[in-house]
Amino acid sequence: MTSLNPVRVLKQEAEEEKAETARLSSFVGAIAVGDLVKSTLGPKGMDKILVSMGRNHGLVEITNDGATILKSIGVDNPAAKILVDMARVQDDEVGDGTTSVTVFAAELLREAEKLVAQKIHPQTIIAGWRRAVQIALEALSRNSLDNSGNNEKFEEDLLNIARTTLSSKILSQHKEQFSKLAVQAVLRLKGSGDLSAIQIIKKKGGCLENSFLDDGFLLDKKIGQHQPKRIENARILIANTPMDTDKIKVFGSKVKVDSMAKIADIELAEKEKMKDKVNKILKHKCNVFINRQLIYNYPEQLFADAGVMAIEHADFDGVERLALVTGGEIVSTFDDPERVKLGQCSLIEEVMIGEDTLLRFSGVQLGEACTIVIRGATQQIIDEADRSLHDALCVLATTVRETKVVFGGGCSEMLMACAVNAEAAKTPGKEAVAMESFAFALQMLPTVIADNAGYDSAQLVSELRAEHTCGNNTAGLDMEVGRIGCMKKLGITESFVVKQQMLLSASEAAEMILRVDNIIRAAPRKRVADRGRC
Repeated sequence: MTSLNPVRVLKQEAEEEKAETARLSSFVGAIAVGDLVKSTLGPKGMDKILVSMGRNHGLVEITNDGATILKSIGVDNPAAKILVDMARVQDDEVGDGTTSVTVFAAELLREAEKLVAQKIHPQTIIAGWRRAVQIALEALSRNSLDNSGNNEKFEEDLLNIARTTLSSKILSQHKEQFSKLAVQAVLRLKGSGDLSAIQIIKKKGGCLENSFLDDGFLLDKKIGQHQPKRIENARILIANTPMDTDKIKVFGSKVKVDSMAKIADIELAEKEKMKDKVNKILKHKCNVFINRQLIYNYPEQLFADAGVMAIEHADFDGVERLALVTGGEIVSTFDDPERVKLGQCSLIEEVMIGEDTLLRFSGVQLGEACTIVIRGATQQIIDEADRSLHDALCVLATTVRETKVVFGGGCSEMLMACAVNAEAAKTPGKEAVAMESFAFALQMLPTVIADNAGYDSAQLVSELRAEHTCGNNTAGLDMEVGRIGCMKKLGITESFVVKQQMLLSASEAAEMILRVDNIIRAAPRKRVADRGRC
């Protein structure tokens, strides 16, 4: 008899993992990512040091932001990449909860691994999870608060949310100061939620306590030589145009001359061309000219003679934000002054921050514009403070748009877990087992928070579950003293949207990974050797 060899469909170099092997590979990769960031969760979470290799060799980042950690590390496992993308989406959508969403998705898959080992079909698990998500969301919405009708209470809610967000960051020691900074900045937006009107400037020196909020717009640039240092009722022309000598820029062009006098004639012609350009700019009746590109000596001198403040090489983000807050337009040609909209502000002056001189634009047209200046001892501290403050600003802007709030400290997770468990007890069939596993994964979040603080998590979580079962819906973990406390009295508040996004993103990502029964790695592309070589 002849033995039949298995038919190979894929190319020789392609790899394939089937059924249980593929599922196990996905579970292991996702759980490993969850375990990586787990220790950063909660007010007593630890930080990670990220050291860059390659182009930025030796660059050091110290952070406990889940999205930053996952974005910075390279992962090869497909399921791990899904969790990394999910954390990035969480960061983009609501700004916070990146570690929570990763840990929750990993715990769901840890539970799914146990259920698959008990021969429960993945589709049955997914059906149970979907039911659990609906129940959890209903319970969360039912127990949320909305104080948007009362300005004082709503501002207190925003302060509590900022404090809760910052309590797990490097700014936890200064959370009162930075919470007020963040709330003041977001309330200036008057509900628009346009965070581009809030500029963050990082300056080394001093300490975190020296950080402050400045009304108006700060630009980290210098004024040209012999030009006015202070201008009231500024009319600002914002441009992105070359202000070097307009030489012939045709590739390979040459000009032959037979005397030095003719070189002087060429230079004079170039100067005249630049003078015409400056005159066109001055016809706009502006007294401040800000250019994205460099301004060379000759046009700088012409602006000085005309009494115009000229600022060169403003970075593009700065120019875009400046155009937004002053109400001007970025222009590149100057032939039609009537159609160009100039920016307006009441005063431009120089201010000192540390040892650096910056330009302050006061009384800008967009009244909500402001700048937060972060001071710190090292670049790593300032960068992490920037990330922490950005998270707080994003969450506050989200809360201003969707005003419902929920309680933190593991309160919301246990509330949802108890609701899911109660429904699972009434549900017949294997879906009930999947719902119970979903509830257990939710309970793992307060467990991890307690573990990271060095407390007895089993004792605390069992006490928390008992409190919620008895109807105490405001009970949560007080990590300052290591016992159960009332989150309402302690003011530990989180945004409803952050919790909602965490629940939906984690369950969808875990469901996607659980559906996988085959991993196919394509054959690497071969490089064809040059025919001319021997």
